Amino acid sequence: MTVLVIGTGGREHALARALSRDPGVAAVHAAPGNPGIAAVATLHDVDPLDGAAVAGLAESVGADLVVVGPEAPLVAGVADAVAARGIAVFGPSREAARLEGSKAFAKEVMAAAGVPTARARSCRTAAEVAAALDELGAPYVVKDDGLAAGKGVVVTDDRQTALDHAAGCDVVLVEEYLDGPEVSLFAITDGTTVRPLQPAQDFKRIFDADQGPNTGGMGAYTPLPWAPDDLVDEVLRTVLQPTVDELRRRGTPFAGLLYAGLALTSRGTRVVEFNARFGDPETQPLLALLDSPLSPLLLGAATGTLADVPEPRWRPGAAVAVVVASAGYPESSSRGDVITGTDAAEALEGVHVIHAGTALDGDDLVTAGGRVLAVVAVGDSVADARAAAYDGVAAISFDGAQHRTDIAAGR
Repeated sequence: MTVLVIGTGGREHALARALSRDPGVAAVHAAPGNPGIAAVATLHDVDPLDGAAVAGLAESVGADLVVVGPEAPLVAGVADAVAARGIAVFGPSREAARLEGSKAFAKEVMAAAGVPTARARSCRTAAEVAAALDELGAPYVVKDDGLAAGKGVVVTDDRQTALDHAAGCDVVLVEEYLDGPEVSLFAITDGTTVRPLQPAQDFKRIFDADQGPNTGGMGAYTPLPWAPDDLVDEVLRTVLQPTVDELRRRGTPFAGLLYAGLALTSRGTRVVEFNARFGDPETQPLLALLDSPLSPLLLGAATGTLADVPEPRWRPGAAVAVVVASAGYPESSSRGDVITGTDAAEALEGVHVIHAGTALDGDDLVTAGGRVLAVVAVGDSVADARAAAYDGVAAISFDGAQHRTDIAAGR
C-alpha cells in the first residue's frame, strides 16, 4: 500500500513514522511535511488547504490511502476532494468535520444524541455574552466557536477577562465550568463501527501546575493508571457511538478519527469538546504503544470495512511525550534558532524525537514554529517513561527553548 499523509506537524510525523514501520505499507509520501517527516517519507510541496491539489498529488504518487492530519484542511473539505477522485481518504467530510469546526454545531449534535456535556450558550453580541456569564457563573469558560489551534478557550474567574476574550471572536460559546481531571479518548470510525483507542491525558497550559495561557498541548502520556477501569466502555456507549449514529442519521456520516475531550466530573463523565482528527500531542505516546499495524485501521475507516479489522493491540508499559517550544510561545514563536542534540536524544534507550515546528537552514536544523519538538519515551511504567523523556529533553538545546517540567508527574 502507498500512503500519502497531509500536514506539517508533530501529529503527521508520528503518523508517518508509524506507517513507515507498518508491514502493509510499501511507501509513505507526505505533503508539505517537515525535516523529521522527511526521514520516513518522500516529501512533496502542496498547499494542504487546496483540495484539488491534494487530490492531484494523491493520483500522481499512486496513493491507495490519503491521511489528512490537521483540522483546517478537513473543515475546508479536502477529504471530499480526494474522495471525489475515487481515492480512499482517512478523515471526515467537510460537513462531518463541523463537529470540530463549530462548537455550537457540536453542542447541537450532542443534544440530539443525548451525549452528556456542559450547559452552554452560543453568543454573538456583548449583551448575550454578559447574560450567559451571569447565568452560568464563575469560573467562566469562553470558547471561540471556530478553529483556534487549541488556543481559543479562556477559563477564568475574572469576568472582564472573559468579556475581553469574547470580544475578539465573531461567535463564542459560554459554558458552565466542569470540575475534575480531563481525559482524551480517540476513536477510529467508518461512520458505523467505532474502535476506541486507549485513553491519554494532555497538558494544555504553557507553565507548570497548569498556569498561564492555553497552548496546543505541552505534553501527554498514556495509559492512565488512575482512570476508571470501565471508562472506555462507558464513553463508547454514552458518547462515541451515539455521536457517530447521530451524524449518520443526519446524512453526514463521520469517517475518520473522532476525538472526545472529556472531564471526569463529580457528576459523571462530560464531553468538553470534539475534534475531528488525531490530537497533538496525545497521538505521539499513543502510537508509540500501538502494537498492531496502523494502516488496516485507517483503511478500514476510509472504506467502510472497519468491522472486519481486529481491535487495536497495545504494548505493555507506558509512553510520555514532552513538548519543547520556542521562545514567545503561545503568543508568538521564534524562528531560525539552531537546534542541537536531537541525535543524542534519540540515542537514548526507548526515546525518539517527533518534529513539529522545524525547518532546515542549510545543514542546520532550526526552529520554525511554536511547538518545535516532542520528545517521546516508552518505559515499563509512566514514571520510567517520564524519566527517559526528560533525559531526552535535557539533550536538546536551542535559544529560548521552553518546556514544562511536570508532564505526567506523580502518575
